[in-house]
Amino acid sequence: MAVIETAKSAGFCFGVDRAVKLVYEALEHGKRVATLGPIIHNDSVVADLLQRGARIISNVSEASPDETIVIRSHGVGKAVYEQLNSLGLSYIDATCPFVARIHKIVAEQSALGHEILIAGDATHPEVEGIVGHCSENCTVFHDKDELKCLIDRKFEKSKKMLAIVAQTTYNKLLWEDCIKVLPPEHPDILVFDTICSATGARQSDADALSRQSDLMIVAGGRHSSNTVKLYDVCRRNCPTWHIAEPEELLGLSDTLRAAAADALAAKTDGSPLRIGITAGASTPAHIIKEVQTHMSGIFDTDNIIPESDEFRAAFEEELDKSFRKIRTGERVIGIVESISGNNEVMVDVGAKQTGIVTLSELTSDSSKKPSDLVKVGDELNLIVIKVNDADGTVQLSKRRVDELVGFENILKAKEEGTVLEGTVQSAVKGGLVVNSDGVRVFIPASQSGLGRDADLNTLVKQDVRFVIIDVNEQRRRAVGSIRQVQKTERDAAKAKFWETAKEGDVFTGEVKSLTSYGAFVDLGGIDGMVHVSELSWARIHQPSDVVSVGDTLEVYIKALNPETGRISLGHRRAEDNPWVKFTENFHVDDVVEATIVSTTSFGAFARITDGVDGLIHISQLSDKRVTNVKDVVNVGDVVTVKITEIDTEKKRISLSIRALLDTESEEAAEESDEVVYSDENAEAAEETAEA
Repeated sequence: MAVIETAKSAGFCFGVDRAVKLVYEALEHGKRVATLGPIIHNDSVVADLLQRGARIISNVSEASPDETIVIRSHGVGKAVYEQLNSLGLSYIDATCPFVARIHKIVAEQSALGHEILIAGDATHPEVEGIVGHCSENCTVFHDKDELKCLIDRKFEKSKKMLAIVAQTTYNKLLWEDCIKVLPPEHPDILVFDTICSATGARQSDADALSRQSDLMIVAGGRHSSNTVKLYDVCRRNCPTWHIAEPEELLGLSDTLRAAAADALAAKTDGSPLRIGITAGASTPAHIIKEVQTHMSGIFDTDNIIPESDEFRAAFEEELDKSFRKIRTGERVIGIVESISGNNEVMVDVGAKQTGIVTLSELTSDSSKKPSDLVKVGDELNLIVIKVNDADGTVQLSKRRVDELVGFENILKAKEEGTVLEGTVQSAVKGGLVVNSDGVRVFIPASQSGLGRDADLNTLVKQDVRFVIIDVNEQRRRAVGSIRQVQKTERDAAKAKFWETAKEGDVFTGEVKSLTSYGAFVDLGGIDGMVHVSELSWARIHQPSDVVSVGDTLEVYIKALNPETGRISLGHRRAEDNPWVKFTENFHVDDVVEATIVSTTSFGAFARITDGVDGLIHISQLSDKRVTNVKDVVNVGDVVTVKITEIDTEKKRISLSIRALLDTESEEAAEESDEVVYSDENAEAAEETAEA
């Protein structure tokens, strides 16, 4: 059992959220947008913005006159504002208010001639922007040791007033260490606590969560300063992994399971494994949701502690970049007027323009023709994708409406927990793609219902049943689980089994796995074990001698224990017992043919019938003295023997070749005592007598 908990303040902070929204709003208003550097350190958000038309520039000189420049939340130096104004470029200032406050502080303090000390990473864009609002008297330091050296050198020599600020995402624990090296209450040192309250809360929450967790996952961009600091905070307390994308967890699954096993082995109180998740300020809520989904799949648990109200609100707000906002045009009803060859359908949408639906917008199945799908007079649900008043036409799409309707069904299925059906289209890196009513649903490998090392391609083109476990409305993506459906069905089958099952019940089931001591058979959602001794009346060394995985066996319940969940099965039938068959058909003094199956120093074992062997003692192999059994018989020889003894209680049979040889000798002796005279013998006898 594992418990997965997400830090209360994980994910987008106020400043990042504000910057991203400003870019989306500018794009929605038809503006050409260029961001001065990536708007945030998150590849998926940046990629989505690029797809929508935004582009990234590294400096103002790269901007086009008709573009709107967006200054990201990190902020920029004073010189950048001056350059924007001198070129007459339009810009949106998305600088985080907390960063802007630092700009104001350092500008005022440096104007007063004070020495400015900045705690942070000198190469980080935010720190570069802060430096850009200072005069020449500023220095960036990394930690308390560098700060102490700076104070000793600058303060003692220059005697200037010192003003100390921190990058908004600076490590809160390191900042506290820095404060401790300052001369206490010195009037010439001004300290401004400029660490963002959200950053501080995020680090504090991460620190608290990692202290009570056995392992932590920190999600966020590789170049995100605040994410790296979260990683540094967490790894002090427990094993921690920093990932940029949820899919990285698939490659870490074995490592995470090994770490979990070590953590559980070290526990002495029997408490469950505790997994913590946090994320940097530039990590969208849907990424955190995907991390939760992947982690629950890796550790086969649905035991996720609900997120805080703040996180849930952020996720819902992100989902609310909703379906309605991404619809491109008006939904209309069109009546099919004509079908033009293999390419287009003409429809009447009740407007002056002629409606046209091309084949690619009619269906995603390129093997179909329009006439295969619609006929004149059909009513179609369509969406407007382009209006051309000059040509008097309107481009329409049925396929996109179908996808929208299908996605609405996906959303409904997620809310209601409905089991959906679909066909596996392909196996991709990390999982499967399933088509369900025109919507592509991703099934992670961990949710495929197959074993960890199984070949996902075995499910391609197969119909599968699944539930939706996560939805991203903004990106119109859905994640499903075959495994959860299988688990639910297994649980129901188990419950039904234990309600009705009793000793003696007969089942026909598939062999699911083999061990050295038996075979596990599927009884319909629950497995029982057939011990190796129950698999055959013959003597076998291991189950694989008589059965294989996938074989079908008829079994019966020998014993069952609802408390432990163990089910003991039998397979051998009494009427097939070779010993019973033997005693019914064979008796002492019967003469039979038997096959030598093994030899020992004291005799040879011969098989009389399947599953029944008898012993020919060395003294019974011949009517002469035998010193080596193999001088008389070898494995595979077929010999004629007499049954001399049957021990029913011990199931032992004694056989003899000698007994048959003795009988032959006695018969020969009797024949030698009888004199039979022919005519020639009689004459010879008379001549002998006369002589």
